[in-house]
Amino acid sequence: MIFDLPTSLEFGGKTWAINSDFRDVLRTLTAFEDPDLTDEEKVYICLHNMYPGLEDIPEGDMQAAFDAAVNFIDHGQRADGPSPRTMDWEQDAGLIFPAVNRAAGFEVRSADYIHWWTFVGYFMEIKESTYATVLGLRGKRARGKKLEKGEQEFWNQNRGICELKKRYTEEELEEQERLKAILRAP
Repeated sequence: MIFDLPTSLEFGGKTWAINSDFRDVLRTLTAFEDPDLTDEEKVYICLHNMYPGLEDIPEGDMQAAFDAAVNFIDHGQRADGPSPRTMDWEQDAGLIFPAVNRAAGFEVRSADYIHWWTFVGYFMEIKESTYATVLGLRGKRARGKKLEKGEQEFWNQNRGICELKKRYTEEELEEQERLKAILRAP
């Protein structure tokens, strides 16, 4: 029914319980953004976070389990293609939660349970907040649009929250440190 919030997913001819709380999904999304994890590790983390009965899912149904989980996370609204990256759940958490709390009317992190789709609904209702401003500016820049004077001033004054930081793997960070040491050497 259109009013129901799913707490299970169907695949492989069976219905499987899921962890539908927003925290479980956010753990998965932050793993998806982690450059140190392999694709296989990201899939495992997603499955582990989503299915309390993961060990009972037959090996042959794992791809279907993953596809169902991703469809649930995307609220059945998969984009047609990749879109420019304009947010980072981990980097933006300090901006996201106050804006979501404002939309929800309470501190969402203190609630025992909030369904992922409910959380997404609150997220989609973020208006007139620092986060909405930052997202708008990031989106404009990602589409190659020029920022207006006031927008550019805001960007320059708040560069630390406006610019998405590049995430490097441990190997990349070690290589950067090695090169810095070479440059500092007499």
